[in-house]
Amino acid sequence: MIDIQQQIKDIEDVLKKTPHHKATNGFIGAMRAKIARLKDKEVESTSKSSGGGGGYSVKKQGDATLVLIGPPSAGKSTLINLLTNAESKVAAYAFTTVSVIPGMLKYRDGYIQILDVPGLIEGASTGKGKGKEVLSVARGADLLVIMTDPERLKFFDQILFELEKAGIRINKKRPNVRIEKEISGGLTVVSNIKQDFELDDVKEISKEFGIKSGRIILKEKISIDQIIDSFSQRIVYKDAIFVVNKMDTLKGKKYDDLIYISADKEDGVDDLKEIIWQKLKLVTVYLVEKNEKPNTNNPVIRQENDTLEGVAREIGSEFSRGITIAKIWGNGAKFDGQEMPLSTKIQTGMFVRFV
Repeated sequence: MIDIQQQIKDIEDVLKKTPHHKATNGFIGAMRAKIARLKDKEVESTSKSSGGGGGYSVKKQGDATLVLIGPPSAGKSTLINLLTNAESKVAAYAFTTVSVIPGMLKYRDGYIQILDVPGLIEGASTGKGKGKEVLSVARGADLLVIMTDPERLKFFDQILFELEKAGIRINKKRPNVRIEKEISGGLTVVSNIKQDFELDDVKEISKEFGIKSGRIILKEKISIDQIIDSFSQRIVYKDAIFVVNKMDTLKGKKYDDLIYISADKEDGVDDLKEIIWQKLKLVTVYLVEKNEKPNTNNPVIRQENDTLEGVAREIGSEFSRGITIAKIWGNGAKFDGQEMPLSTKIQTGMFVRFV
């Protein structure tokens, strides 16, 4: 690990001394790619070393998993205790939470796992305050709830900086880049859109990641950093919401892009549950047994844009093997009991009987 960090530092020192102009763009891109590749190795090493101990290996349960992230003493433990059946110790001093505390939020017909993790501090991406372990948990979440209090709003920027350094891209779309590897034949880079860099620069980046033959297809206007992200194994894209706790102590103005609650006073918590549900893009469909009228006794929670086939697989692999069609009622149906192929996208409030 130390060797990797030293290699990264050496390359960064070289980049600081390298002038930025068209002639050096290829070299700079290749060096950034080399750093990204080294960070890939670092993340892989951290995951292996922390896989079994310290409370950081948490089995995902329920229909979705979210992680509470924020500075020490921001009220995360109070909130998770309010939302779930967790027993996370609460105190007014830093580092109360020393391991991952899981809890389960029951909302509508779904179960959402919430993980309370140690408060992130500046330098978390380099390992300070168990930062790397916390960030490794965040990488596996379906949603991040980033929380602070009115006195530390600037901490949102600090946390985003740490997440970015750790390869976690917040509320961003994955670059529309297709990488087709080949055994031989050399590298070809294709783009129908004018880019702000030479396409040969992409070849140098590709080679740094060990891809020497194939096609790299750029389907949108993107930056060199986004190109590197497309190759890097450690980059993940996560949705997040930003919550300001202790709103009863707020003295300044409210910002439209922030969610305000008071965990102590239980203000705004019900609205927060609904926002979490919507952000997770969860859909509830109801299974209907043979000779049974549509009812809400058997809910199944799936992701938005999933299909009836996905619902069948959720029931079980053996069950789904012999299913070719389904009857639906409610949302999505033109008439009651309409027969639909398994490729049909589900809608919330859809009633389904597999036949």
